Amino acid sequence: MENSGGIQASLAGRYATALFGLARDENQIESVSNSLEAVQATLAESDDLKMLTSSPLIARTDAARAMAAVSPHMKLDPITEKFIGVLAKNGRLSQLDAVIRAFGRLAAGHRGETTAEVTSAFPLSDDQVARIRSNLKARLGRDVAIEAKVDSTLLGGLVVRLGSQMIDASIKTKLNNLAQAMRG
Repeated sequence: MENSGGIQASLAGRYATALFGLARDENQIESVSNSLEAVQATLAESDDLKMLTSSPLIARTDAARAMAAVSPHMKLDPITEKFIGVLAKNGRLSQLDAVIRAFGRLAAGHRGETTAEVTSAFPLSDDQVARIRSNLKARLGRDVAIEAKVDSTLLGGLVVRLGSQMIDASIKTKLNNLAQAMRG
C-alpha cells in the first residue's frame, strides 16, 4: 500500500486507504472492488445518482437514506454498503468517484499490478481494453489494470499514463504539433 504523499495526500485517498485496510483485514478486497465497480457503472449511467452524490443541497441524512435504498439494487457487499453510508453521513459523497479510483489503484498494487490511466476520445470496447492491457503487459513485464476515461476533445487516439510516464498518441496532440511545426 502506498503511504507516501501519493494516494493518502488527498481526502479521497485517505477514505480509500481506510476502506482498503478494512477490506484487506476482512479478506474482502475482490468483493469490495466488484461492488465499487458496480457503483462506478451506476454513477456513469444514472444522472439521478450523480446529482445525489454531487449536490450540496441534499442533506446528509437524506443522502444516506437514499444511498441505503439504492445499495441493494447495485448488489453491494456489506463493507461497501456501510462505507458509502459513512461517506453520506460525513457529507463526502462528492468524493465517491475519486475514492473508487484510489481504491482501484490500491487493490491493483496489492495484486502486483500497475495501474494505467487510458484516456480515449470514445468509450473503449472490452476487446480494445484487453489489447491495450496485453500490449502494456508485454512492455512492462507485469500485469496492468486499466482505468479507462473518455475525453472527446482528443478527437481520436489514446493518452496512456503509467505513474509519471505519459504516452500521448492523440490526434489533438498530433494536430497541435503539426501547427507548431508550420509556424516555424
